[in-house]
Amino acid sequence: MKSFIQIGRLLRAGVRGFVAGCTVDRIDLPRFGALVRVPLAGDLEAVGLIYDIHVDDDGLVRQLAAASEVLPSTIQDAQVNRNVPLEISVLTIGHLRSGAFSPALPPRPPLSLNEIFLCTEEEISKFTGGGQYGYFRHFLHHPDLPLEDVLVAHLAQTQPIHRGSGNPDWIQGAVRELVVLLREDYQRLMGVMYSLRDLKFESIQLEVE
Repeated sequence: MKSFIQIGRLLRAGVRGFVAGCTVDRIDLPRFGALVRVPLAGDLEAVGLIYDIHVDDDGLVRQLAAASEVLPSTIQDAQVNRNVPLEISVLTIGHLRSGAFSPALPPRPPLSLNEIFLCTEEEISKFTGGGQYGYFRHFLHHPDLPLEDVLVAHLAQTQPIHRGSGNPDWIQGAVRELVVLLREDYQRLMGVMYSLRDLKFESIQLEVE
């Protein structure tokens, strides 16, 4: 039986993305660039990528930050027991229907307080494998997305999964797809390519023809 890791519940959502709340004691679970899924209804699920994680302040934190001295026990209590959750911003990259992944947006958004789960390595391999790079286009249409940072984080987490499942050339196909998608925006393309160079994947070819 699979073990599904629940990391939080939705605060607000739209078809193109959603925001989930995560308790502070689960801070190590969501990772920037990780893939997640949210059950919608029946056999339908939204699949997304974490592109931001932040902690909002509250009245108590503002007071403590302005204090001249704060006891370690007080800081510990404020960090662990505070009611304000971590906020996880997610870009929707597709949906699942009866277990089959599509890079098309889901027909409706998830609802508030729906659970959000980390995708397993098996699910990530299934969603992103088989030459399916169609979900990359969602990265380019989000005005607030830190494109280079998100791509580096996503590819760095995904390539080892494909390499472990016998598909080491997945990264090369991903680079070719990015070149096609960004060919009309040379400055942005070169920014992505320079960021990818830092990953130092074996046999990767980053030349832009």
